[in-house]
Amino acid sequence: MTTKTSARTPGAEVSDTLAAQDALLHEVERRVLWLATAIIDHANRVRPNPTGLKVGGHQASSASMTTIMTALWFDRLRAGDRVSVKPHASPVLHAINYLLGELDERYLTTLREFGGLQSYPSRSKDPDPVDYSTGSVGIGATAPIWGALARRYTDSVAGGAGTGRQYSLVGDAELDEGACWEAILDPMVGELGEICWIVDVNRQSLDRVVPNIGAIRLQGMFEAAGWQVLTVKYGRLLRELFARPGGDALRRRIEEMTNPEYQRLLRCTPEQLRTRLPGEGPDAAVLRRLMAPLDDATLHSAIRNLGGHDLRALDEALGAIDDTRPTVIFAYTVKGNGLATEGHPQNHSSLLSAEQMAELGRRVGMSLHDPWQRFAPDSAAGQLCNRVAARLRREPVTLTPVPELPVDIGRTPSGKATTQAALGRALLDLTRAAPEAARRVVTLCPDVSSSTNLGGWVNKVGVWSAADDRRDWFEDDPETILHWRERPTGQHLELGIAEGNLVGLLAELGATWSRWGQPLLPIGVLYDPFVERALEPWSFGIYSGGQSILVGTPSGVTLAPEGGAHQSVTTPSVGLEQPGCITYEPAFAIDVEWTLLASLARLGRPDGTSAYLRLSTRPVDQGLAAVPGDPAARERRRRQAVAGAYPLVRSAGRPAVTIAAMGAVVPEALLAAERLEAQGVPADVVCVTSPGLLFDAVQARSGRGEGDSWILDAAFPAHRSAPLVTVLDGHPHTLAFLSGINQVRATHLGVTRFGQSGDLESVYRSHGLDADSIVGAALDVS
Repeated sequence: MTTKTSARTPGAEVSDTLAAQDALLHEVERRVLWLATAIIDHANRVRPNPTGLKVGGHQASSASMTTIMTALWFDRLRAGDRVSVKPHASPVLHAINYLLGELDERYLTTLREFGGLQSYPSRSKDPDPVDYSTGSVGIGATAPIWGALARRYTDSVAGGAGTGRQYSLVGDAELDEGACWEAILDPMVGELGEICWIVDVNRQSLDRVVPNIGAIRLQGMFEAAGWQVLTVKYGRLLRELFARPGGDALRRRIEEMTNPEYQRLLRCTPEQLRTRLPGEGPDAAVLRRLMAPLDDATLHSAIRNLGGHDLRALDEALGAIDDTRPTVIFAYTVKGNGLATEGHPQNHSSLLSAEQMAELGRRVGMSLHDPWQRFAPDSAAGQLCNRVAARLRREPVTLTPVPELPVDIGRTPSGKATTQAALGRALLDLTRAAPEAARRVVTLCPDVSSSTNLGGWVNKVGVWSAADDRRDWFEDDPETILHWRERPTGQHLELGIAEGNLVGLLAELGATWSRWGQPLLPIGVLYDPFVERALEPWSFGIYSGGQSILVGTPSGVTLAPEGGAHQSVTTPSVGLEQPGCITYEPAFAIDVEWTLLASLARLGRPDGTSAYLRLSTRPVDQGLAAVPGDPAARERRRRQAVAGAYPLVRSAGRPAVTIAAMGAVVPEALLAAERLEAQGVPADVVCVTSPGLLFDAVQARSGRGEGDSWILDAAFPAHRSAPLVTVLDGHPHTLAFLSGINQVRATHLGVTRFGQSGDLESVYRSHGLDADSIVGAALDVS
C-alpha cells in the first residue's frame, strides 16, 4: 500500500511564512504595548509621589504608535538609519530599547523621575539610544531632514558618515506646525531620497477629535513639494469586507463620515454598531445585509482595523519607498489602540485604572506583579530580539579632534570698519592661517549672504552641492560680484528665507561630532531682529547636543534707517540667558576675530558650547580700540576680550564714574568720557564683550556656578570702583547686574521701546544712547 502526499504550492508556503512572521511580530507588538503602558502606569500609580503633583505620560498616544514602531524596528531598520520618535511615544521607544538589551530594567520605573527616563526622547539626557531629541512640536519632526543634509555634507568633507534612511514618526496634529512646511518646501529637501515621514493619523489632538484632519489636502501638499505619498488606511479585515458584495458601500460610508462620527463608533458595542454604522443613507440596507452574517467579535474588530495597526500593510508600504525622493506614509491608527481608553476623545493624558491594567495584562500574557519580563532567550521572540539588536548595533564613535585653531591671527585692523564685515574677513584670514581647521567651517544663510558681508567667503570656498559641479552662468559677467559656484567641495549652504530651517540645519551640522566622530564648525548668519524667530529651534538644537555659532547682523536701533521692524531690542539679554551658549557683542573688528576664534575652539567636543555673536553695520574707527603693540599686552587684551570685558580707558587717579559700554555704542561712551574729563569728572570706560560671561563670573565669585571670576578684577577692580553708567544698543537690563560687582550706584541706558526710521544721530538721541545722554547720566550718578 502506497501513501500519497500532496505537494504544497509555493504560494501557500510563502503565505505560511508571512503568517508566521506576522504572528511573531504581533507577539512582540503586544509586549511593547504592555511595557510602554506599564512604564507610564508605574510612574503615576505605583511610584511614591509625596508632592501630589501630576507626573503624566501618554498611554493612548503610545498605543497608537506601537504597531508602527514594532514594524519599523523589528523588520526594517538598519544600523545606519536614524529615527525621530514623536514626543508622546517615548515610552514605546524605551520599551523597544529594553527588549533589545539597550536599557537596564532599573530605568523602567523612572519615567519623568529626576535622573531617569525623560518626558520626551532626549539625545543628551536619556540613558538609552535616542537618535533625535523631540518634544518641541514640529522641530523634532523636521530634524531628520537636516540630519540627512548634515550626513551628506560630513561625508563630502571627511567621509565616514555612511548611509541610511532618516525616519520621522509624526503625529497628524503636528503637521499644523509651520516648521514642518517650511522644511518640506525648502528646495534642498526634494533631493533627499533617504527621508521618510510616517504620519500617525489618529484624528485626535490633545483636547478633541479633530473635525476634519484633511488628510487628502495634506497628501496633496506633500505631492506638490515632490514627495512620494503612500497611504496605509485599512487593515486586512476591512479590505476583505470591502471585497464582498456591498463592500463598496461600506468603504464609501466610512470615508464619507466625519472624524468624530467615526471615532464614536470605536466606543460602541457590537449591538450599537449594527444600528449606527449603516446610518440612514441610501446604502443603509446594503450595509445591514453585509453586517448580518458577521459575529460580534468580527464586527467589533473590523471597525478599528486600520492600516496603521496592520503589520503586513505597514511592511508593504515600507517596502515601496522610492529612494530617489522624500517619502511620506500616512498610516491611519486608533489613539489608544488595544487599551480600554481607545478612541475616547479625551484619552490624550488619561491613565488606565488598576483593573484596566490587570485586564490588559491578562490579554497579553503579562502581570502587574512581574511587569518587566523580557522574552525568554530561547523563545522565537527572544531570538528575534537578539537578531534585531545585533543588526542595529552601532560601532562606538571615535572622535576626530578639530584641527588646531589659532587664538590670534595677528592682524591689527585700521581705518573704519564694521563688525559685520570683520566676520567675513576673519573667515578668509582663517583659510590662510589654519587651512585644515578652516576646511571644517561651514556657513549657512537664509538668502542673506551678500547683505551680511559673506560674499568674499562664498567666492573663496564655494557653495555646497551634493551633486556634481553646477555651471555658474554668470561667471563671465563682469558686473557680478558674488559668484555662485556650486560643487561638492563648497562650504556654504544657502536655504530659503526661513530662519527655522537655518537653525535646524545648524544644529545637525553641530552634532556630527557625536554622530559620526567628525566635528564641523558651523556658523549660521541671519538678521539679528529674526534671532528670536529662530530661537526655539536653535535652543532645542543646543539641548540636543548641537554646537554651533549663530551670528545676528545687523542689529539694534543702530540699523537706523530700516525702522522699528528691523531694529532688535531684546536679543542681547536673550543671548545672556540662553543655556549652553556664550554670547558676544564685539565693538571692534579685532574683538570679532578673537571672540570668533574662541567660539570656534569650543565646538565639536563633548564639553563644547554654542555661541551667539551680535554684530553691526556701523563703521567704527578701529583706532579707538587702542590695541596694544606689545605682544604680551596684546595677549592680555585678547584674554580679557574673550573672557567678557576689558578696560578701554583708565583715567588718571581714581575715577568719579565708570562707563560700561557694549557693541556699536562704544564710540559714544568714549566721546562722553572725553567730555567728562574736560569738566573735571574723570571717567573709566570698560568695553563689555560678553554680559553672559561676566554674569557667570559674578555667580562663580559667590560660589554659585563656574566662571572666570578673575575678569571682574581686571575689568572692574575694587580699588577703582565708582558709580556706574551702562549703555548698549539693546534692553538696558542686560548690563544692570554689573552694578552689583562693587555695590555701586548705577544708571542703565538702552532701548526699551520700538524704534523708528531716521539718521543714526536722531535715533540714538531718541533712545538716550548718544554722548549727551551718557554725560548727563554720569553727572547725575557720580
